Formats: sequence, C-alpha cells, structure tokens
Amino acid sequence: QVQLVESGGGLVQAGGSLRLSCAASGRTFSRHAMGWFRQAPGNQRELVAGISSGGSTDYTDSVKGRFTISRDNAKSTVYLQMNTLKPEDTAIYYCKLRVPPYNYWGQGTQVTVSS
Repeated sequence: QVQLVESGGGLVQAGGSLRLSCAASGRTFSRHAMGWFRQAPGNQRELVAGISSGGSTDYTDSVKGRFTISRDNAKSTVYLQMNTLKPEDTAIYYCKLRVPPYNYWGQGTQVTVSS
C-alpha cells in the first residue's frame, strides 16, 4: 500500500517562496521516478517538475529557473522549492510516484499566490 502525503502549501505574496514536501511510505522509494503536478480551477492537471531515480530533473518551461525539485531517498521524500512565485502559480499541487504500471497520487496541497 503506497501513501503519499504532501505538505508546505499556503498563501504567499507574489515574489515569495514556498517549499513543498511529499513523504512516501509503503514502497521502495529510491528506485522510482517522482513528479510534482498542479491543477488550477478550470484547467487540466499539468506536470510541473519530475525527478528520476538517478536524480535527473526536468521542468515545464513556465517554472524553469524558479522551481527546483529534489529528493531525499533516506527520508523517502521529494521536495519542490518554489521561488519568485507568481499569481499564475496558484493551484493545487500534487506529487506522483511512478511504479510501473501504476501511478500513485497524494491528496494535494493548495498554493495561493496573491498579487
């Protein structure tokens, strides 16, 4: 049984920073890719950043240079450091653990950026 628990969301002014955390339990975390997704009202869920088991990362263009994804395998936790936040970053943020052929999702954490 895989469980993912996100934390770290909140309300922040434009230009501010937040750090999201996603703690995984129930499986061998270090062997699998992780990702952060977000979904704004009326929009589809989109990939924000991903990190492979080996630590390779990729980002959607709109967050490059502002967001950083990282992982701590000893703590079975993936992080998303978000800097220079913009109102358009407002969304519910979800982490995903990919264990082929399955995807596991957390419950989401709200990020609201005020202008």
